[in-house]
Amino acid sequence: MEAEAADAPPGGVESALSCFSFNQDCTSLAIGTKAGYKLFSLSSVEQLDQVHGSNEIPDVYIVERLFSSSLVVVVSHTKPRQMNVYHFKKGTEICNYSYSSNILSIRLNRQRLLVCLEESIYIHNIKDMKLLKTLLDIPANPTAGQRREKGEKRKGEIHLPSSTSSKTVCTIAAHEGTLAAIAFNASGSKLASASEKGTVIRVFSVPDGQKLYEFRRGMKRYVTISSLVFSMDSQFLCASSNTETVHIFKLEQVTNSRPEETSTWSGYMGKMFMAATNYLPTQVSDMMHQDRAFATARLNFSGQRNICTLSTIQKLPRLLVASSNGHLYIYNLDPQDGGECVLIKTHSLLGSGTTEENKENDLRPSLPQSYAATVARPSASSASTVPGYSEDGGALRGEVIPEHEFATGPVCLDDENEFPPIILCRGNQKGKTKQS
Repeated sequence: MEAEAADAPPGGVESALSCFSFNQDCTSLAIGTKAGYKLFSLSSVEQLDQVHGSNEIPDVYIVERLFSSSLVVVVSHTKPRQMNVYHFKKGTEICNYSYSSNILSIRLNRQRLLVCLEESIYIHNIKDMKLLKTLLDIPANPTAGQRREKGEKRKGEIHLPSSTSSKTVCTIAAHEGTLAAIAFNASGSKLASASEKGTVIRVFSVPDGQKLYEFRRGMKRYVTISSLVFSMDSQFLCASSNTETVHIFKLEQVTNSRPEETSTWSGYMGKMFMAATNYLPTQVSDMMHQDRAFATARLNFSGQRNICTLSTIQKLPRLLVASSNGHLYIYNLDPQDGGECVLIKTHSLLGSGTTEENKENDLRPSLPQSYAATVARPSASSASTVPGYSEDGGALRGEVIPEHEFATGPVCLDDENEFPPIILCRGNQKGKTKQS
């Protein structure tokens, strides 16, 4: 279950979009506006197809889609304490629940639905929307970013509670300062975190909490991390902020065994430099051992809310950045050499799809796509070809549902015997569930 601070609270009037989110396997983008919400397919670079749109609920500030299924969760400023769950292909409301305070964030996987309030978290079973667990008395967290178990002892700690019991799976001393963003990888075996300073990003193993990687995003200035996300294969970690640069880090093990180095002057100085770090202050020594970004992307704006993701589109790895200015930016990522990512397409999320940016992109010569190693990964040309997921969010034959999702079987949203019947089931969440 992903739990990151990708979507900041709805901001000023200058934002064209009030919210935006990628689905769990990065095949879809959802946006919320003053008029309603829209869902887009991310199967093509050149074309952005709208899957669904609705103007029935105005002023949407949370919209989340479950994989490539027909289930979508919506929260509006008109009723900020109410969560609405829809089956958009049937045009019906599955259920809605009301809570004791405003909803700040919602996260989904194939087994659980999490509703985050400022001082509490509600965990629902996604098949019948029953309340499974409630985390109360959580330290105030108005941005719905990091979430810590009650009884927190100090800032920067991450507490991972079990979704099925009262036990704490793991406690990680991630940073000295307050956390700004955390994110799980797709299998739930890794957890990335960043503090409010935004200079250092760390990756830990789950459930033992061992630090695996430490990356330095920058040293010159503190930034606000707006998005932190793993690639689906967990080989890369992407971070965007309120600056104009997106950083991509490569998660690879550095072997200690090195070939015999020649007795050159540079080799000798390198050994001396590494030996000297043992005598430097810990903070300086740690900084010298931190890895830098494997690849970067330059945005043509800064200071705007944005989220990023890494996805395979038409057999090639891409970096996608959605911004509150109402645009989706698609970059090429070289998985072998990294470096500067090249912007190849800009899509308007609000207009008809033909913008000045797109016209300029169409006039550019096509870029060589020589990433030989990337064609081995499956194409995301359609939702039904994504490994492990069918169009309705269930598992394909022969695919194993990740163990961390506690799955007992595929979720078939069109099977009313398995998924809750299409009836209104209203609830009032103040520590216990009420359903009609």
